[in-house]
Amino acid sequence: MDIEIRTLDDSYASQVIDLVLHIQQQEFNIAISIQDQPDLLTIEDFYLQQGGNFWGAFIDGELVGTIALVKYDQHAGAIRKMFVKQAFRGKEYGIAQQLLDVLLAYCKAQGIQQVSLGTVSVLKAAQRFYERNHFEKVEKAALPANFPLMSADNVFYSIQLA
Repeated sequence: MDIEIRTLDDSYASQVIDLVLHIQQQEFNIAISIQDQPDLLTIEDFYLQQGGNFWGAFIDGELVGTIALVKYDQHAGAIRKMFVKQAFRGKEYGIAQQLLDVLLAYCKAQGIQQVSLGTVSVLKAAQRFYERNHFEKVEKAALPANFPLMSADNVFYSIQLA
């Protein structure tokens, strides 16, 4: 099974929205809509134009995972939209790990030294994943003042890159 990771642009918006909303609403019962996430409608403007990026993992042409980077400072970025379709989660596929590795390599190449993220307390597997990848749990108050907060997030992580 070949996993292809590529940069996404606005032409992928409807696929990204379908994947993200299904996981948020159906799987985890998070009360969030597309109106709460207008960034998904303007991937190029929100992510790419600011120096960040948005990647998708594809298997046989099907979008099965996403990860995005919001560059909010010259040397800092925030991970957003880290989602993998339920049937493709876990170590046997390694999709989440591949997506994170691509994002962190991009950050190092771009001189981004601090990467932070917010998640939701109900997403326990996601928290374990970040901890396995050497992210440290931080208090919301310890985040940089210009960190782009999402209203639903209530657990935060950060990592310093060499």
